[in-house]
Amino acid sequence: MKVVTAAIIMRDHKVLLTRRGPSGQLAGYWEFPGGKIEDGESLADCLKRELMEELGVLSVIGEIFAESEYHYDHGSFLLIAMYVRLLSDELKLTVHDQAEWVSVADLHTYRLAQADIPIALKLQEANNVFHAMA
Repeated sequence: MKVVTAAIIMRDHKVLLTRRGPSGQLAGYWEFPGGKIEDGESLADCLKRELMEELGVLSVIGEIFAESEYHYDHGSFLLIAMYVRLLSDELKLTVHDQAEWVSVADLHTYRLAQADIPIALKLQEANNVFHAMA
């Protein structure tokens, strides 16, 4: 099973989603940005590297938010989502063809990659609890 990291990046009560480009696996699907861990790399180092490579941003990696396992035709993945704070605002897309800041309540309206769906649902649950407490 391949270990993959994903970033939960919040800004103004919205979360960052990226859409995979037209070529490659899962083309056209939306996901939380991140990528595969390399040999000897920690989860945090992986996510920091992937965000620099895919979005051109410096970041601070926080705690693990959630995990999701999914078995695609092209392999099995353990997706580990972590909170992230960006140190820069400008995104430079290299792998994705689109990025959007999405209201957590609207995540279900996006065509998410299957492994990302449980993460999105947990984020929506946490958002609902937060709003119920406010």
